[in-house]
Amino acid sequence: QVQLVESGGGLVQAGGSLRLSCAASGRTFSAYDMGWFRQAPGKEREFVAAITSGGSPYYTYYTDSVKGRFTISRDNAKNAVYLQMNSLKPEDTALYFCAAGPSVANIRRYNYSDRGQGTQVTVSS
Repeated sequence: QVQLVESGGGLVQAGGSLRLSCAASGRTFSAYDMGWFRQAPGKEREFVAAITSGGSPYYTYYTDSVKGRFTISRDNAKNAVYLQMNSLKPEDTALYFCAAGPSVANIRRYNYSDRGQGTQVTVSS
């Protein structure tokens, strides 16, 4: 089990950038594949990005709507995973949360073992 705490959300204008962080506790963080999800009010939870575990090279995956704008990364020495979000759009507004799972395939099917509470991202037009 791993405990996850997100930070870095906020209010930003369209076209701006934010960097979300997810801090993990637990000695086995490096063994987990990690993902970011978002949920906007009145909408379904949506997969955003995922990254494999282990060492470099890490493999990354994105939903089509964020490809070329968002970048997921991790630092196992710091027990952290990040989501760099550029060229933000109003439709990116949502609660973003990170999750840990046994594999990217499971994460993309929302089959994760642990998740954080989330951090709010609001993009104004």
